Amino acid sequence: MFNKKKQDKEKNENKEQENKDQQQNEEKPKHEPISPEKNQFLLEVKQKLHSSSDFIVRFVSDNMSLVYVDNLVDNKMLNEIILAQLQEVEESPEAIHQKLTLPEVDVVNEMNKFIDDMLQGAVIVHINGYDQVVVAKISAYQSRGLSAPENESQVIGSQVGFNENLSTNISLIRRYITNPNLCNEKFVLGKQTKTSLSVLYIHGIAIEEYINTVKQRITDLEIEDLIDSAVLAELIDDNSRSIFPQMLLTERPDRFCDGLLSGKIGIIVNGSSMGILCPYSFIEFFQSREDQNLRWPIASFIRLLRFFAILISIFLTPIYVASLTFHYEVIPQPLLVPLSESRAIVPFPPIIEALILELIIELLREAGAKLPTKVGQTIGIVGGIVIGTAAVEAGITSNILIIIVALGALSSFTTPNYMMGNVIRIIRFPIILLAGFWGYYGVMIAVCILFIHLLRLTTLGAPYIAPFYPPRFKQWPNSIIRFPITFIQRQAVNSRNKKNESELGGKKVSK
Repeated sequence: MFNKKKQDKEKNENKEQENKDQQQNEEKPKHEPISPEKNQFLLEVKQKLHSSSDFIVRFVSDNMSLVYVDNLVDNKMLNEIILAQLQEVEESPEAIHQKLTLPEVDVVNEMNKFIDDMLQGAVIVHINGYDQVVVAKISAYQSRGLSAPENESQVIGSQVGFNENLSTNISLIRRYITNPNLCNEKFVLGKQTKTSLSVLYIHGIAIEEYINTVKQRITDLEIEDLIDSAVLAELIDDNSRSIFPQMLLTERPDRFCDGLLSGKIGIIVNGSSMGILCPYSFIEFFQSREDQNLRWPIASFIRLLRFFAILISIFLTPIYVASLTFHYEVIPQPLLVPLSESRAIVPFPPIIEALILELIIELLREAGAKLPTKVGQTIGIVGGIVIGTAAVEAGITSNILIIIVALGALSSFTTPNYMMGNVIRIIRFPIILLAGFWGYYGVMIAVCILFIHLLRLTTLGAPYIAPFYPPRFKQWPNSIIRFPITFIQRQAVNSRNKKNESELGGKKVSK
């Protein structure tokens, strides 16, 4: 009996091993040779594309045929270069490869390889009797023209933003940085989409450990599809479960290049109008590119005003709730009487009153963002006035709380980064709940939890709240205010001379 169980166990283990080996063999791409016979070749390609209606076959001669996918190739280059030059060439792959005056021409002997190229805008030249084809890449993807950035507007500075074409975005970056040390390494991600992306950095300025970490994380990814750069940023950051973004998404080429020049690594994804910059610390999300274009006293004042507005946005409503619920003694006597009169007919406790108004503000903001521009502005202004007035007259809320909530919402708009602005909007709600349950003690608990979380976060292995932790006292002033350009440039040169030391004081951490 024991021997039989042992034999059954060994059989099951052998079957499991065979299944694993079979799965691994299926995952490996099989080498499919190209049929030298013309009709068989066309039939195989048609089957590979499942008889798609945009699969085009053109015959140059009895032995030579062209296959490509319609709307992916440049018809002008096809007619004026490829077809014209194929009329005067000997019918062999090597002769065609030498004759075609195109930047990207190759000879391929594997079907899967040229199918992938064809789906990216290549024309395939097949000659009857040869088991090789010539691949000529003449892709012509449709993309929108360059326009001003919509989410990162600025008064002084460049008014050009990225579009969805990878080549166009790379050319914009190279126009800003005409430096041979600007490196561009290409990768392909997504088993279904085969999305192209470029990792850019400046050799000698970017830290080698960060470069290797980014490339390693991208190489290790095994995903089915990749549509947008925001998805990639979440996949390769240090803590994807955190609400705080650890990589910057920007649609501004000038801000992207400014990051590269300061030693960061940039990623551009084909099909996305947002570039990724990393590593990015917490304090840098509240700095705008326009700060560099203004005179340093004005830029410093605006930056300090921005930090003050963030504190108002996060803590003003929770302080109101905590004060009216537990701590009346902190309210000045002249203000206590108007507050009592304003809340005399309100049937809800302060926490419910605040949550209702905050939710109304978020609904108006979300509705205004999703509607067309003109209608969205109307909804935001008229809806806010009508709902606010009606809520006060109905006794649902007080006048003072409407002012406080509106001021908090207005302050959240000063955050120059959209993703960090969303974080500021969201973290208000748990702080309001803690303030309603435990007063100022709840607010302090929320502050402690927030600081502990920020201290634990890293970006490419570097501390997230650098230069404050670990302390880099020389970088503190320039993080909070903007120093003169001469001082910043001198500091940048000194930091480049110490390129072996981490800019943020961290070590590489692989994900």
